[in-house]
Amino acid sequence: MKPVGRSILVGIVALTGLETARGTAVHAQSLEQRYWDWTVLEFSPAEYASRRARLLEELGTLGDGVLLLPSAEGTSHGPSFRQLDDFHYWTGLELPMSLLVVDAREQTAVVYAPARDPRFENPGRPNDFPGRPLADDPAIAERAGIEIRVADDLDAVLSELAGERTLYLDLGRAGSAADVQTSATPDLTPDELLALHLSEITPEARLENAFRAIARVRAVKSPAEIAVIRRVAELTTTAIAEAARHIVAGIDERTLEGRFELGCKRQGAQRIPFHPIVKSGPNSLWPWRVLASHYDRRNRQMFDGDLVIFDVGCELDHYVSDVGRTFPVSGVFSPEQRAALEMQRSVADAIIGAIRPGVTLADVQRVADVAIPPDERRYMQTGSFFSHHLGLSTGDPVLTDEPLQAGMVFTVEPWYYNHDTGISVFVEDMILVTEDGAEVLTAGLPRDAASLEAMVGGS
Repeated sequence: MKPVGRSILVGIVALTGLETARGTAVHAQSLEQRYWDWTVLEFSPAEYASRRARLLEELGTLGDGVLLLPSAEGTSHGPSFRQLDDFHYWTGLELPMSLLVVDAREQTAVVYAPARDPRFENPGRPNDFPGRPLADDPAIAERAGIEIRVADDLDAVLSELAGERTLYLDLGRAGSAADVQTSATPDLTPDELLALHLSEITPEARLENAFRAIARVRAVKSPAEIAVIRRVAELTTTAIAEAARHIVAGIDERTLEGRFELGCKRQGAQRIPFHPIVKSGPNSLWPWRVLASHYDRRNRQMFDGDLVIFDVGCELDHYVSDVGRTFPVSGVFSPEQRAALEMQRSVADAIIGAIRPGVTLADVQRVADVAIPPDERRYMQTGSFFSHHLGLSTGDPVLTDEPLQAGMVFTVEPWYYNHDTGISVFVEDMILVTEDGAEVLTAGLPRDAASLEAMVGGS
């Protein structure tokens, strides 16, 4: 296979052979590693099979096309390896440089993977790199409940499919597959890189975007998913409460970030889904993209009279949280700060009260617009800022033009930035759409001014 940038499919055929013949044992003093030695299937095989069945049903409405979902390359640069969301959602596997091929006509889902894991091979250091079979290990397919084939002839398979079938990719957004960039850039996603590779090996390929089909399946969480999301929401609220006990004049933002992250990981979180946003005083008035554009700006020391905002999350078993609260560094809100907080909270409450199956986000937006006092509208960040769906990421796929359904999980977070008074307040909660309304998954963390004051360590 011809490499395309640093695609997750770079050199997949060559890598299956590595530097030894396929199937040749690696001679090392240490034992050969096996996939399940250090990896677990986070849900039952039946859960993943049910997801694939829903996907096949959704793809069937598009015709008899073939959906291609690539996996991550699998190397780590600091944090441990994390699989791409789509591949992991439908397989539960952490196979590197692999491809899930979902065939709507044949009603099949097949993973093409390297015969052996190239990350575990180094002929010059066999004791440190003992080898690990992937497609050559039948236990992976057996335990995961999905067919796995060696990727040696993957290009030939794709070329044959492209000659007679439409190939679908998930571009992560609505739009045409023809919109994929053609210039070399490090910002291309793995799916976009795959699209470019397909256009090279099969110029006649008919490529379509499956984002809407993907979103319809992934936006509605199963009971098993909701159970994990509940746990990560509770874990996050506990970590915020622990960090709030350390708020005192003189502390800096980075120290509170560390306290929060410690609280997450001490409770079992494997990692943090995004860098914790803890911002105080003048920093609280700016979005994270502005603050993060500087190397050392996000480490301000706090003083009495300041507000400090937490916009943070934890990650547990690949599912993420995103929660926000505002605290007074002195332990007491000023009258102006309190009024702003309670106003912002009342707007959030109005939004939450409007959430139920059948309404659209546009309907909820209109409720938010009415709830905001006219003299505060210029300071309120609503529109696309008041909500995003949660699941495997803080931007889980969703169709914003379709009605809400029970099982959807998203945030409610109408920001208040007042550069005239220097006051910014923020309350963000995780919301589950239920059969008859909405449930606040983060209700265990106080939201009112008096309770937030009581949580501050310096009170």
